[in-house]
Amino acid sequence: MHRFSLKTLTLAFAAVAVPGLASAQLTANVSLTSNYKFRGQDQDVNRIKAVNPAIQGGFDYSFGDSGFYVGNWNSSVDWLSGNSIEADFYGGYKFKAGEVDLDVGALTYVYPGNTSGNTTELYGAATYGPFTAKYSHTVSKDYFGWAGAKTSSNRGRNTGYLNLAFAQEVAPSVTLKASVGYTRFASDIKDLGVPNYVDYSVGGAYDFGAGLSLSAAVAGANKKGFFGDANKARLIVSLTKTL
Repeated sequence: MHRFSLKTLTLAFAAVAVPGLASAQLTANVSLTSNYKFRGQDQDVNRIKAVNPAIQGGFDYSFGDSGFYVGNWNSSVDWLSGNSIEADFYGGYKFKAGEVDLDVGALTYVYPGNTSGNTTELYGAATYGPFTAKYSHTVSKDYFGWAGAKTSSNRGRNTGYLNLAFAQEVAPSVTLKASVGYTRFASDIKDLGVPNYVDYSVGGAYDFGAGLSLSAAVAGANKKGFFGDANKARLIVSLTKTL
């Protein structure tokens, strides 16, 4: 006669009743990059130069085959007074529609040392073959502090960002990547004289195996006359380990 503990029965029931949880996966990643750009703009504006290293990393948790996921990603930054960390928290749902992979979710950018930069976006993405189109829409009061919502009646809500990306393996372990994005600021931000702008990135990545990869890309944005050297094109090299 076999004896089963209550804990064993509970786990067995959970595995049967919620089969997706049995295959839930947790992954983590850590990167060292020569420069951190976000939508074409340097994220260390106090020391604008070609090589400005940043340490980055986070984790992703997928709820088995359900399509739901949550995650966190972090990076060193230096563009807000009193703050040196960006912490992103997100969650979403991935599913298929024929041959198209779809992804919808929400993402919050948190700056613990200076909350004026905190921003929340809703996003939706569609991938077909090597092509991905993604749109992000700001639902928080401000967009990375551009409107000064904490000190004025202006709002950054309804700022939108569209990104079109291409990624294709062109040789064993070698992937070619390119993207172009467009930031459309909310009317209150544009009324302050801030122009919409286009960002770009062209490069590639090499997969060494065992979760280790090396990537290089030239990234930047236009409208340097307004944003300055933060939008300057730079060669960015990153080494990433996925666990």
